[in-house]
Amino acid sequence: MERKTNRREKECEEKHSNSEGSEQDKDYKTSLITLNVGGYLYITQKQTLTKYPDSFLEGVINGKIMCPFDADGHYFIDRDGLLFRHILNFLRNGELLLPEGFRENQLLAQEADFFQLKVLSDAVKSRWEKEQLASRETTFLEITDSHDRSQGLRIFCNAPDFIAKIKSRIVLVSKSRLDGFPEEFSVSSNIIQFKYFIKSENGTRLVLKEDNTFVCTLETLKFEAIMTALKCGFRLLTSLDCSKGSIVHSDALHFIK
Repeated sequence: MERKTNRREKECEEKHSNSEGSEQDKDYKTSLITLNVGGYLYITQKQTLTKYPDSFLEGVINGKIMCPFDADGHYFIDRDGLLFRHILNFLRNGELLLPEGFRENQLLAQEADFFQLKVLSDAVKSRWEKEQLASRETTFLEITDSHDRSQGLRIFCNAPDFIAKIKSRIVLVSKSRLDGFPEEFSVSSNIIQFKYFIKSENGTRLVLKEDNTFVCTLETLKFEAIMTALKCGFRLLTSLDCSKGSIVHSDALHFIK
C-alpha cells in the first residue's frame, strides 16, 4: 500500500512539474513578438517593445493602437524595414549607437518621430546638427619638410574623420618605406613632418634618408591621398594652387563629398 501511495505521489509531482514547465514555455513563447516592418521580420521580447510608455510600439503591443497583421499573423508596420534595426537597437541598449559612416540621420529622425520615441529623436537630431557643423569646418593635413614648411603638400577636406584616415594611410605607406621609422619623420594632429624632404633637379620633391637613400616621391604620397579619397566617395573639388598647371605639380588638394 505504501509503495502504491509513493508511486502515485511521484506521478503527481511529475505531472505538476511538467505542467509548470509547459506554463513557463508558454509564457516565454508569448513574450516573443515578431514584427513585419516593411517586409523585414524582427523577433524580440515584449518587454523590449514596451520599454517606453506611450510610444507607438508600446501602444500596439498593449492593444491601445490598432495594427494590421500580415498573412502569417505578425504585426505589420508599413515603415522602413532597414532603418528599424536602429530603432530596435535603441530600445535594447537605451542609447543611440550607429555604424561608422552612417548618413541617414534625417530619415532616422523621421522614423523616431513616427514611433513616438522623443529621446531617440532628440539624440538623432543632435548628432545630425553636430555633423552639419563639422561639415562646414574645413580640416587640413600638411605633409612638409621639418626644415622648410613651404616645401610639401596640403590636403583640405570638410570631413575630419576622412583627414584622419588619409593621415593614417600616408603614415602607413611612409613607414613601410622607411627603415629608420620613426626617426625619419614625426606626426602631430594635422602635420606630418619629414626629416629630409629635398627638391631634386627635375623638380620632383623626394623624401630621402640621411645617407641619400631614395625612399619615395611626394607624388607617391599625393597619389595615395587621391586614391583613398575616391574609394571613400569623395571628389577632388579643385587644386588650390592652379598656377602649377597640373594636379600632379600642385601644392594642395581639396576634397569634398
